Amino acid sequence: MVGAEGSQATGAERRLQELGIQLPAAPMPFGTYVETVQTGNLLFLSGMLPVVDHKPKYVGRVGKELDLEAGRDAAYTAALSALAAAKKHLGSLDRVTRVVRLGFFIATSGDFVDQPRIADAVSDLFRDIFGIEKTSVRAIIGVASLPLGVPIELDVLFEVADNQ
Repeated sequence: MVGAEGSQATGAERRLQELGIQLPAAPMPFGTYVETVQTGNLLFLSGMLPVVDHKPKYVGRVGKELDLEAGRDAAYTAALSALAAAKKHLGSLDRVTRVVRLGFFIATSGDFVDQPRIADAVSDLFRDIFGIEKTSVRAIIGVASLPLGVPIELDVLFEVADNQ
């Protein structure tokens, strides 16, 4: 829960408020799967896409139909969906004790090589919300195409505290 005004709480929920970030509704699956699975203290998220209201916000490949900034915004949009899915499962993002891994699948034109700048849009957001001490490892993979024609698919793994 968000601490009282003036408290020293610096949890993820408070940081979201301070940053003026309002999460969208948690995404709904596009097929026969669930968005989150928790095993022990690990929360696995299905691949998060840059969708709004169950429709792609962006379609195309970075470096061809889309530029770097569109790729960054697509990644940021997918990250907000990931946070919304985690919050729906956990009840509060304050239960996240570590961002373990971020995986990026980026559909590109083939000669686009600035994938790390796209990934930084998410890494920076998660750093700002969860703190530098919870920064994750990450992997970035360029691909020819992704589901629904979107430019980004985000793979997230969180470590979480027991339900209090």
